[in-house]
Amino acid sequence: MPIELPPGTAAHSEDSSPDTSNRQLLVIGGLFLAFVVGLIWLFVTLITNLVLLLPPSVEQQLGAVMVPAFEQQAKSSPTQDTLNQLLDSLEQHLPADKRRDYRVLYIPQDVVNAIAIPGDRVIIYKGLLAEAGSENEVMMVLGHELGHFVNRDHLRGIGRGLAIQLLLAVFLGDAGAIQNVAISGVARISQARFSQAQELKADEVGLTLLAQHYGQVAGATDFFERISRLPGANIAFLSTHPAPRKRVAELRRLIRQRGYAMGTKVPLPPALAVGDK
Repeated sequence: MPIELPPGTAAHSEDSSPDTSNRQLLVIGGLFLAFVVGLIWLFVTLITNLVLLLPPSVEQQLGAVMVPAFEQQAKSSPTQDTLNQLLDSLEQHLPADKRRDYRVLYIPQDVVNAIAIPGDRVIIYKGLLAEAGSENEVMMVLGHELGHFVNRDHLRGIGRGLAIQLLLAVFLGDAGAIQNVAISGVARISQARFSQAQELKADEVGLTLLAQHYGQVAGATDFFERISRLPGANIAFLSTHPAPRKRVAELRRLIRQRGYAMGTKVPLPPALAVGDK
């Protein structure tokens, strides 16, 4: 026996059904979007962490392809020798399991930049030295680049696409594919952009090494303060690193927190005095 609804009830039911369906669709759509975003985050995190598990021997294979491109531009000189002596003195303060045969390649070009690349090489350009006012400033930059090696940031800098190729090549034992990744990664590494968190962590390593080497941290922020006042043209350091002012503020916070002393700065060695300040 059919049930007769009061007048108006049927019309109300017809209007509410579409609203309920729309809400359900929105909820389902939101859940699906959250699932996709979570999946992408998980994938990116997995790739980032797997890259960090690559053995040093793979880094050396990458470096064997990347380093020659920079060696062709570098110049053997008293400047490069002095930079390597300073780097060696800093490396002695690293934990034993983080020490390697790190070397500086000095490139006499007016580019204000420094880079850490696979193969344990630190690239220092003449333009950066020309902006340094003391040995302490140079040591802070070198310590910062050692920090990227300690944290293995240079592997993250090759990008996720190349990282996936590299992981597959290592998993399959394909040495040729590793070389192809290195060749593809030369340009990317030379324009390496690390996250602000990575840069700040590398700064922290540099500050720690500076304090251990000199027993105080005079000059720790000088270089970053100076380049923050320069015009942006031809300053690669500003395009590949975060804003210097934020880094200076964080370094000052660490200096206060750790109670580091501020002593006397050491003049630049003659071999590093490559420009007018």
